[in-house]
Amino acid sequence: MKSEISAVQVTRPFSQLLSATPRGARLARLLVVQQLDEWGWPPSCEISESTALVVAELAANAVTHGHVQGRGFRLTLTVEASNTLRIEVADPRGDHQPVACRATSPAAEAGRGLLLIDALSARWGSKPWPPSGKLVWAEIDLPAPPLAASASNRSAPRDGG
Repeated sequence: MKSEISAVQVTRPFSQLLSATPRGARLARLLVVQQLDEWGWPPSCEISESTALVVAELAANAVTHGHVQGRGFRLTLTVEASNTLRIEVADPRGDHQPVACRATSPAAEAGRGLLLIDALSARWGSKPWPPSGKLVWAEIDLPAPPLAASASNRSAPRDGG
């Protein structure tokens, strides 16, 4: 398994323009799982599963609340040097900002997506995406690369030395 992958090894972000349809949202989730597998996180690992759920919610929100006829949404994944996986979904509707997490009734059929994003990510938010859209982002903290952890253990003094 490629679990020893470090943030430094992943230098090129993944970015894809997708149609603002339910099919485009589903494709976003599938592409993310495939890309993470290429970067070293297999589909069955916690990072891949959490990221797939966050992307599914962000893409569904872009399709539902950010749709403009004839325009798609952009999905971008970046592994930052701070061992953070950054997920960005940009859509053309800047007038529909995500509403902060709030409790929904148990019988409600919608309204839990941002609660899920809040639970699975370390941070999330939104910002304007010129000229008139918005970019909603979420960050997932990655475990420290095992190589870095082992290097710090080697430099620690041992008993008797």
